[in-house]
Amino acid sequence: MDKPRILYLSRADVEAVALDMPTIIQRLEDAFREKSQGRVQMPPKPGVHPAPDAFIHAMPAYIPALRSAGIKWVSGFPDNAKRGLPYIAGLIVLNDVETGLPYAVMDCTWITAYRTGAKTAIAAKYLARPDSRTAGILACGTQGRTNLLALATLFPLKRVYAYDIQPDRVTAYVAEMQAKLNIEVVGVAQPRQAVIDSDLVVTSGPILLHPQPTIDKDWLRPGAFGSAVDYDSYWTGAALAQLDRLCTDDHAQFQYYRQSGYFQQTPDPYAELGELVAGLKPGRQNDQERTLAMNLGLAMDDMAVAPEVYRRARERGLGVWLEL
Repeated sequence: MDKPRILYLSRADVEAVALDMPTIIQRLEDAFREKSQGRVQMPPKPGVHPAPDAFIHAMPAYIPALRSAGIKWVSGFPDNAKRGLPYIAGLIVLNDVETGLPYAVMDCTWITAYRTGAKTAIAAKYLARPDSRTAGILACGTQGRTNLLALATLFPLKRVYAYDIQPDRVTAYVAEMQAKLNIEVVGVAQPRQAVIDSDLVVTSGPILLHPQPTIDKDWLRPGAFGSAVDYDSYWTGAALAQLDRLCTDDHAQFQYYRQSGYFQQTPDPYAELGELVAGLKPGRQNDQERTLAMNLGLAMDDMAVAPEVYRRARERGLGVWLEL
């Protein structure tokens, strides 16, 4: 019998696979449909917190229909930007569902960024107006990029308003995303300018336990959709109280975080994303509803995408094989 081996994929290897956004969106939709039927194993993610607003989380999941099982060990440290390091970092381990043996270890940074953007687009598919043409991006980092790429995959975007507390990041974002998507991207100096005229709004700053939120009542206009990638860090209680529909990706994890001190002014979500995907609960009902997705990030997301990255990496001869 051959000795067990694992394929190690560095961040560069994962990026070289360049899994396309439509495929990522489809695999996530498939996974959420399975979740809505109770066919996914995924306990709430435990973690440690070595510094204020920093986290290191363990995220296990098993999706039988995709024959995917594994865990992501991921950290988020807000002060890393000052060190020239990424905010999010970590590893994904994939296990064989028949033997339990690990068969791949890969950097999680690219997958985390792209599956998060894809999930915003899936939520918008059910909660936003199909003719949405303008987007507001608040925080011009990695998530600001991948969320816009995903939204542009499903919506006929014509104009994007970009805001960040660091003006130089806005300048770089405008140049990059305008060239990449061939749509108008406008940098704005105030967060309100990125919200009030947008059909789709994404906030993706650091996740804070005790935030000083910015987006206030009446900023999100009737008929608009928002995606709070940074939990409730950007959204005031008054703005959240105006919502007609609030969706999350997992009720259990939402309540788990609420007990930990988050979401103190956030209403209970009326639906999980999987329920919308499976048609078990309604999405947007009219053109005037204010809607918001507050997705928390699930291990299931990574287990939906990572096996496809592994498969394509093997086909291309990427990575390094290591004996267990």
